[in-house]
Amino acid sequence: MSPFLITILVIIAAIVIYVISAYNNGITLRNYVREAFSTMDVYLKKRWDLIPNLIESVKGYMEHEKGLLSELTELRTKNYADMSTSEKLQANMQLGSIMPKLLAVAENYPNLRASENFNTLMNDISSVEEDIANARKYYNGTVRKFNTFTEVFPSNIICSFFGFKPEKLFEIADSERQNIKVKF
Repeated sequence: MSPFLITILVIIAAIVIYVISAYNNGITLRNYVREAFSTMDVYLKKRWDLIPNLIESVKGYMEHEKGLLSELTELRTKNYADMSTSEKLQANMQLGSIMPKLLAVAENYPNLRASENFNTLMNDISSVEEDIANARKYYNGTVRKFNTFTEVFPSNIICSFFGFKPEKLFEIADSERQNIKVKF
């Protein structure tokens, strides 16, 4: 064999090895994103399931806050299991923006704050919110790695060829960025 032909074969082999490696790396990173979302999804579902109990707990006390309760109830009527990943993220962003308002309004009702049922629910929600925050960090970290891989050269060429698309980060709603003081 001629040295030119050997050089060409080595270059082709290197390109094939790189494509296989990049593809496998993309699959691995995408699976990390899916695993991270599944972990976070467990906590999002827990919060989702606590909402009807919270609504029932505050309904009798908050006659003047019907708009807030109806917004929360309307959001909660969606079947969580039937939602796509994107819809779950959007619904939970909306839920995250409503919850601080509900807690702020609850502060105006001393009897509600004294209710053992309400306090138990608030402790459960607080615990789940902490779990969601930790899971969100992990999810967003894995999404960042995957998105970086899909966007940097030359792996972006391989990713576009095999259909890898950047994933959506789980961001907080603008209303969650505001500090709401709640005293119990």
